[in-house]
Amino acid sequence: MIPIGTDNELRGTPLVNYSLIILNVVIYLLTHAPMDPMDSAVSFDTLREPARILKLDPEEPLIFQFVTCTFLHANLLHIIGNMFFLYVFGNNVNDKLGNLGYLLLYLGGGVFSSLGHALFNSSPVIGASGAVAAITGAYMVLFPQTRIHVLYFFIFIGTFDVPAMYFILFKLIVYDNVIFPSMSPGVSNVAHGAHMAGYLFGIGIPLILLALKILPHSHFDLWALIDRWHRRKQYRSMVNKGYNAFGPDQVITKKVDVKVKNSALTDTQEEHIIELRAEISQAITNANLDEAVNKYLELITIRRQEVLPQQQQLDVANKLMQMGRHEEAALAYHTFLTHYERLYPFTEQIHLMLGLIYSRYLNQRQYALKHLKEAIEKLTDPGQKNMCQAELDHLKTPDF
Repeated sequence: MIPIGTDNELRGTPLVNYSLIILNVVIYLLTHAPMDPMDSAVSFDTLREPARILKLDPEEPLIFQFVTCTFLHANLLHIIGNMFFLYVFGNNVNDKLGNLGYLLLYLGGGVFSSLGHALFNSSPVIGASGAVAAITGAYMVLFPQTRIHVLYFFIFIGTFDVPAMYFILFKLIVYDNVIFPSMSPGVSNVAHGAHMAGYLFGIGIPLILLALKILPHSHFDLWALIDRWHRRKQYRSMVNKGYNAFGPDQVITKKVDVKVKNSALTDTQEEHIIELRAEISQAITNANLDEAVNKYLELITIRRQEVLPQQQQLDVANKLMQMGRHEEAALAYHTFLTHYERLYPFTEQIHLMLGLIYSRYLNQRQYALKHLKEAIEKLTDPGQKNMCQAELDHLKTPDF
């Protein structure tokens, strides 16, 4: 299974990533003697004599080798594989971290992976795969819910999409570097220790930066997922103790199944609501947001203020916005705030989205101002704050 792309759009040009790819290719051409391009055997004899000092020899290491070894490759297949993975995952990480931050992560991942190899292996090593593993691990932290387009070939050839977190964690990290090597110990010439050290660095550093708020948060990064999981755990604990989130200061003294029935609805409509909610939940579990949105639109025609579980409500609202269904998106976001504002840590993002919807698409100045003012007081991301202020300035102009 080979990742061939993602559904994550770029905001700018990833200059450092492109430069690193070009640099690796140029160094390969300069340091390699002519050889059979399909020869997969790892032999340092293919390196030109002056370049052999640049490989890392754990038995007699030189400080500079921890960096230089990451820019050497054994053969054409080796560099093509590494640079392809760097292109697939590195562009978005470069886009997120900026040029300097991305360069430091790449170099740091290369050095850390070299150290990891040297600690547990005495064989000389070359290759950028440790640095690429760091970038891939960082992608999983920063964009865990994006979809990876995967090419597979096993009897049949085709493609499928899978969430980045699952593909990187289970396929690239666990299977490729733990399960597969254990099936054929001593046969592979791949530096799995360097890979694992690279993944550890690439996952750990962005998580630390997010936890310390040095790196701007996103609703969709791994730290936010962990935070939401923790909040859901706390919420379940509170509910089990009698807390009722849907009625301020109300306490359920007994844990019972309660159905609040709208007298205007028939039994058939109530049953249909239950069916639709189950179908929405199943569609989201299967990563079929289009189907979930269609069911949600059907649901709110029966009961307009029907609310889904927190993450489902937010997923549906975001998808409606993406589809250009602005009125329905505004309703979904409003419903989310009504029920989850006290539980959700990033409400300023919801207020910003509502402000933009009312300003740009629904032409409702009063509501736009209300939500944008709510948002700008709490926003921390400079880009979002500037966008919010620009929208407020626009609304205050006389010709609006």
